[in-house]
Amino acid sequence: MTRLDAQTWLAEHGDYLFRVARRQLHSDELAEDAVQETLLAALSARDRYAGDATPRTWLTAILKHKIVDLIRRQVREVELPRDQDGEEAVDLLFKQDGHWAEPVRPWGNPHTEAELSQLRRVLDECADRLKPAMAQVFSLREVAGLETAEICKELDITPTNCWVLLHRARLFMRQCLELNGFDQAGAV
Repeated sequence: MTRLDAQTWLAEHGDYLFRVARRQLHSDELAEDAVQETLLAALSARDRYAGDATPRTWLTAILKHKIVDLIRRQVREVELPRDQDGEEAVDLLFKQDGHWAEPVRPWGNPHTEAELSQLRRVLDECADRLKPAMAQVFSLREVAGLETAEICKELDITPTNCWVLLHRARLFMRQCLELNGFDQAGAV
């Protein structure tokens, strides 16, 4: 039986989780934060861990969500220099003539944003319907970005089995997306 505590998880899976997070976040600090948040979330959710997947796969799935949260937080937060009256921050944002110092980023198209949000929701729903073995391989390849050899080692399967599971998962995901209104071009 696998021990469900953060110390064991960190010892057994910490380096792996850090590498996955580092590959996605391109920052040691953010990767460490993501792993720490993953272990805290896993600790609070350990009662719901059914054991269907290996602890590493379960932790990787949690890490995936924490990485997305960190990226969203980075996009939303703009750190401004701190001074007592805020004048320095304003001076950095605007030129002498009152125009923005840097061009304003274009706002996203609300229709496109809504479609992307709907696509993410449908993708998650489709992924939740995958059989456990296919879900593990698909998640490790498409979400964590692992190579076939790493997946085979992690799941103790042959490369042929890995490719078959990945192929079936991709076919299922494609069919599920199409049935939910997304054609091959991704349009609703």
